[in-house]
Amino acid sequence: MVGSRLEGFSYAIRNVVAEAKKVEASGRQVTYLNIGDPVAFGFRTPPHLVDAVIRAMQDGANGYTPAAGIWVAREAVAASYCAAGLPVGPERVVLTSGTSEGIELALSVLVDSDDEVLIPVPTYPFYTATLTKLGARAVFYRTDASNGWMPDLEHIRSLIRPSTRAIVVIDPNNPTGAVYSTETRRALVELADENGLVILADEVYADLAYDAPVPPIGALNPDAPVISFSSISKAYQAPGWRAGWLAVSGGERLNAVLRAINELADGRLCSTGPMQHAILAALSGNNEHKATFVQALRERATITTRRLNAIDGISCVPPRAAFYAMPRIELPPGRTDEDYVIGLLRATGLLCVYGSGFGTSPGDGFLRIVFLAPPQELDAIYDAIADFTAHFRATA
Repeated sequence: MVGSRLEGFSYAIRNVVAEAKKVEASGRQVTYLNIGDPVAFGFRTPPHLVDAVIRAMQDGANGYTPAAGIWVAREAVAASYCAAGLPVGPERVVLTSGTSEGIELALSVLVDSDDEVLIPVPTYPFYTATLTKLGARAVFYRTDASNGWMPDLEHIRSLIRPSTRAIVVIDPNNPTGAVYSTETRRALVELADENGLVILADEVYADLAYDAPVPPIGALNPDAPVISFSSISKAYQAPGWRAGWLAVSGGERLNAVLRAINELADGRLCSTGPMQHAILAALSGNNEHKATFVQALRERATITTRRLNAIDGISCVPPRAAFYAMPRIELPPGRTDEDYVIGLLRATGLLCVYGSGFGTSPGDGFLRIVFLAPPQELDAIYDAIADFTAHFRATA
């Protein structure tokens, strides 16, 4: 009774929760370090966003909106891109139910069965899951942990074929916390431009880089074919509101793509109406909370890097943005990253996600940790990881 298109559909970030529920049923408390939800760790949605949604509801903004979203919010999104160096008009902005819906709309328009999309590894698994559903193929390009998780440009070039339709660029990166160099970003834009490929630019964490906000990659060449995705989920700490957007640059080259996206958007009616008013409030109102949030993330990243690299058998590239780290465990022979993660969960109640859920090899020993917990809790978490790692490596 189940359609065959779901064969191979997997989303490890959520899938590991089933094992966590078994551990909870046994009486052990679980600490969920698998999903990047700031609200779950005590961060609060800015009050002016809450006020904007309440006001919208009270004023009767509870019906359907235009499929692409209310104009004033689309204007605010376009203005934010223009201010960051990418000239985009509001007519090229579509409001979506979080970044995920924007990604699915774009991929649905760009690929046919058996087409290919170049995806970084480690990757965010929503891309591979969506391509599986669409009957297209994810082709993985390497990123280099020894070089700050930068994409391997020559490897990308070697993978381009007539069936290639797009390159996914996640910068700042989930799951690694990397921020790409300007030289790398420029090379990616040139590579896509030369080969007639669309860059799908996942830029959700652009405002959460520790040194400075990361400008949209399309700003390096506004004529290049780029579709940018973002939302208020992370930087504005409102993930459950599912309020996001996509913006299509590249001028006439992507006009047909934009028309097709709008047609698909018509079919799902609209994104959540009251939350579209939160987008307007977020992008045109007070954003002083960001500096405090980034400082809190920088502190947690420093603790995470120091503590993990001090554990025998673990190495961790310092994150430069967001709230994820991708440490590597020196696995005993015959053991996998999933063995480590499930063992850690059962022994300590700490739930992380194994790296193979993000496309790495199970034997490479990577895992992703969400480090949004308060600093004192992080120290206790890394104490537990250190104790478990010593036992895991000694008894294998």
